[in-house]
Amino acid sequence: MAYQTYPTQTPSDGNERIRAVARIRAGFGLRGPRREQHVLTAEDLGALSFPVGDDGVLIGEDQQRQPAVLGLFRPTAYDVVLVGGLWTAQIIALRAAATGARIAVETARPQHWAPLAQAAGGGQPCMTVHPFGRIGPQGASVSAPVLVVRDLGAKPPRSRLSASPWQSTLTLLPHLGPNAARVLNAADLVGVQRVAPSEAELIGRVLSLGSQDIAGLPTLSDNFTLWATRIRRQFIRLEPGAAEGQLLGGPRRMD
Repeated sequence: MAYQTYPTQTPSDGNERIRAVARIRAGFGLRGPRREQHVLTAEDLGALSFPVGDDGVLIGEDQQRQPAVLGLFRPTAYDVVLVGGLWTAQIIALRAAATGARIAVETARPQHWAPLAQAAGGGQPCMTVHPFGRIGPQGASVSAPVLVVRDLGAKPPRSRLSASPWQSTLTLLPHLGPNAARVLNAADLVGVQRVAPSEAELIGRVLSLGSQDIAGLPTLSDNFTLWATRIRRQFIRLEPGAAEGQLLGGPRRMD
């Protein structure tokens, strides 16, 4: 029978083992290299800044040429109305898809959206096009937010989709219809491109715009949009990227 022998442990071996165990901190493993501590005084804390709350979809730049970012996806339903052109709505949809969101388009003119859906996502099915009334529940979640684009003319019927967390709705109005005041009042955010003076007056009353903003709406360039809530408003200039320009062309208010 063969026997396996083991080295005899000497007192010095035991001491080395004790010292090795002492160098291990319970729950933290081996100590790392010794480095100088990074310490900030209370006065230095003001120099730190963190990009909190600036995530979302880039919708252009403001009058100071700073990026304007729209936080579309939230833990509650979010409704956006755009009184403007198809081009702007499609740019926003493309950029929302680029953030990882799914886009569901409910439209009366699928011929304008089908080529975009085929091109978006590099072959991935990130954008779907549905005729009016044929769009089903989208199953939005924090890991799979959804933007529902409603392109149904100036008098869109009420949506059959239930409001859902992490599901936002962008309703496109080419111009104001008979129920425009109701649609604008129900929105969390309103975007306004160039409109007729009479439309500008109505929008100004609903959104409590100043006289200067109202006077400026009929003269806006094709790539400018006034984005407004009840307490804040901002003119934003939107320029397409190279790929967006190849796919959709340049800015235009009417299609």
